[in-house]
Amino acid sequence: MAVSREPREAKAKEFAYCPYSKFRVGAALVAHDGTVFTGCNVENACNNLGLCAERTAITKAVSEGYRSFKAIAIASDMEEEFISPCGGCRQFMREFGVKWSVFMTKPDGSYMDMLVEDLLPVSFGPDDLKKKKASSE
Repeated sequence: MAVSREPREAKAKEFAYCPYSKFRVGAALVAHDGTVFTGCNVENACNNLGLCAERTAITKAVSEGYRSFKAIAIASDMEEEFISPCGGCRQFMREFGVKWSVFMTKPDGSYMDMLVEDLLPVSFGPDDLKKKKASSE
């Protein structure tokens, strides 16, 4: 008998706090050692203080000492389109590398897999801070 398993990102979506937009999002982040961190969106009456699911999951991982990731999967209730990370989340993900997978899903279980570098081409990251700068003299 086959056992049905709800993906962790879909389960995380159930905990979303989104009283304003009613747009639930969940994420499951996988570290290189297989540890999984989940997150959901958390809205705030002051819009710019809300947190996306992807940033919640990454922040949880970083707060526990993780800095390198294999993949993140994102889930929402959108049936017609794959859920895609916002620009802020793309930049947040990029902080931790460009060669890891982003699985954008639909409720039916279908998904699209892209690398962070494909979602945020010609990006700015930690290595750019080490590059030679013009003198201000």
